[in-house]
Amino acid sequence: MTVEQIEAFLEAVPLPALLIDPSDRILGANQQVLALLGQTNFVGRHFMTAMRQPAVLDTIEACMRDKVTRKSRYLSSDGAQDTTFVVTCSYVDGDDQSGELVCFEDVTHVEQVGQMRRDFVANVSHELRTPLTALLGFIETLRGPARDDPLATERFLGIMQTEAARMERLVQDLLSLSRVEEQQRVKPTDEVDLIAVLHSVLDGTAPISEELGVEVHHDLSKKPLLIPGDPDQLQQVFTNLIENAIKYGAGGKEVRITLATSENHQTMQGPSVSVSVIDNGPGFDEIHIPRLTERFYRIDTHRSREMGGTGLGLAIVKHIINRHRGRLRIRSELGSGSVFEVILPRFKEE
Repeated sequence: MTVEQIEAFLEAVPLPALLIDPSDRILGANQQVLALLGQTNFVGRHFMTAMRQPAVLDTIEACMRDKVTRKSRYLSSDGAQDTTFVVTCSYVDGDDQSGELVCFEDVTHVEQVGQMRRDFVANVSHELRTPLTALLGFIETLRGPARDDPLATERFLGIMQTEAARMERLVQDLLSLSRVEEQQRVKPTDEVDLIAVLHSVLDGTAPISEELGVEVHHDLSKKPLLIPGDPDQLQQVFTNLIENAIKYGAGGKEVRITLATSENHQTMQGPSVSVSVIDNGPGFDEIHIPRLTERFYRIDTHRSREMGGTGLGLAIVKHIINRHRGRLRIRSELGSGSVFEVILPRFKEE
């Protein structure tokens, strides 16, 4: 093969790739591998000058020696993110030209999914371990030292009920998150009166606001506002956001709900409605905002658990809003409260 043919062949490979001859010299390399390895051109040089990771070099040498396809891993970083590649080394035996084809496949997304799965299992196990340990301890006590103590029995049973309810909430949220993730690609098309949904949520959260002494103000009219959506899921979104504002943003003893419409929202590229849940609580540092919708992420773990939170509420909210092709905007400053804004597409007015 001529140099031009080798270059054309490598450029046709959809992965970063280079070809090494039996004398360990690089015969050719496509632009993708040059960018990956941070080189302008290393054709004609020994392959060891192109990369410095011993595991990859050993794999290339072993494949060249026994002509058996082998794989290794190449780790890269652009300073902001680590990237993992699977390096496949295959010996090519041609009539007029032999050599070793080395391809780099980016598997970073696979690694990230695997890490997310491991973190998820670890978090679920951690969340269940505490109430389970408490239940087992109280059961042992009730069957032993507190067997004939009615006061202790009553107190322990109350705590056990609380811990069991906590596990039930976690399981319900896990099931809800699973269902929402399954449906995320299916855009809802039913007509839903958003105003009716919001009034229903406000009625449902009224006992909580009264118990905590929080006033909830809103500017919602009674006129229907139709949007494409799933009524149960939208109720879940706004129940979560309003309850959070009442429980965690109640420092100012006031929560406001505002609604605004737009005929051509820049982000939604069409008619939209925006619902904001605003509190005057302590707020939080903006560094937390990108991670608030992660599963089990909490700013104040102890307070969240005291309030009965599972750490999954905002993750569920994010998935539901994504399913509705909407947007969630979060703004907050320490000492200045927080704003959770939900932007949803709506039907065009006749």
